[in-house]
Amino acid sequence: MQNFNLEDITPEELFNARRHFLKLGAGALVSSSALTHLMAELPKQNALHYTPSTNPDKLILNTEEQATNYVNFYEFSTDKVAPVKMSQKMKTSPWSLGFFGEIKTEQMVEVDELIAKFGLEERIYRFRCVEGWSMVVPWIGFPLYKLLDYLEPNSNAKYVKFTTRHEPAMFPDQAKGIFASIKHPYVEGLRMDEARHPLTFIAVGMYGKRLLPQNGAPMRLVVPWKYGFKSIKSLDLIECVTEEPRNTWQDQNPDEYGFYANVNPEVDHPRWTQAKERVLGKLFKQPTLKFNGYEKEVASLYAGMDLRKYF
Repeated sequence: MQNFNLEDITPEELFNARRHFLKLGAGALVSSSALTHLMAELPKQNALHYTPSTNPDKLILNTEEQATNYVNFYEFSTDKVAPVKMSQKMKTSPWSLGFFGEIKTEQMVEVDELIAKFGLEERIYRFRCVEGWSMVVPWIGFPLYKLLDYLEPNSNAKYVKFTTRHEPAMFPDQAKGIFASIKHPYVEGLRMDEARHPLTFIAVGMYGKRLLPQNGAPMRLVVPWKYGFKSIKSLDLIECVTEEPRNTWQDQNPDEYGFYANVNPEVDHPRWTQAKERVLGKLFKQPTLKFNGYEKEVASLYAGMDLRKYF
């Protein structure tokens, strides 16, 4: 009989939707026929033309069903499953992004224009949530540095600030005002060298198709060596700024969340360990990799920094 530690079992408070979570595992039943039918009926124009990844790290992908049915999207709900249904009426086209701050020309650009300008490629990345779950996703998009090269930040631009669209008519939690789950709009930020790193990615799709609403359509950030909350969804504004932006979770609870949010198994969240993680669909946990497995690529960005202090 196999022995295991109690700490390897998912804490109840982190997985209130455990039954649904396990249902997404290998050998489990498919999702409801209604949702399956809905996904099957997505318009063919959702298909994207892109350069496929060679998957150099030989990562094992999670299924599309797993990655699209277990999400964090607080603009809809704090529940992991509810945003899937709640977001389906979200209007994601047309959708223009605003580019402002310390750049050559402030402007608004439509998502499809950005796709045409920069082209698309696939990146297969690990994704690690601070809550202790993880997955592997084939994102489709373009490196953020291509966009920054186009925007031409000036020498005053030290950080990049990202903001989710604020539209209470579309996002139910935003409509709650002071009773919302978090302060809206959602804000994130990166140091300029982090933003320009080749791994930092702007995603418009996954699994060969456009992003579904619950996954942050029509355009989101993906920073694979940081906890998932840094990978902000449904982008509305990208600003190059002089001062470090205060991100939403840092503002919400500064004792638990910092600006950097690098995946670090040696630094626990005050309420749970970060040493292990559960891949969606698996029963037992596995060790968390420093920088989510991208230490070789990104550790030099933080040379000399106390990663316990700058968490």
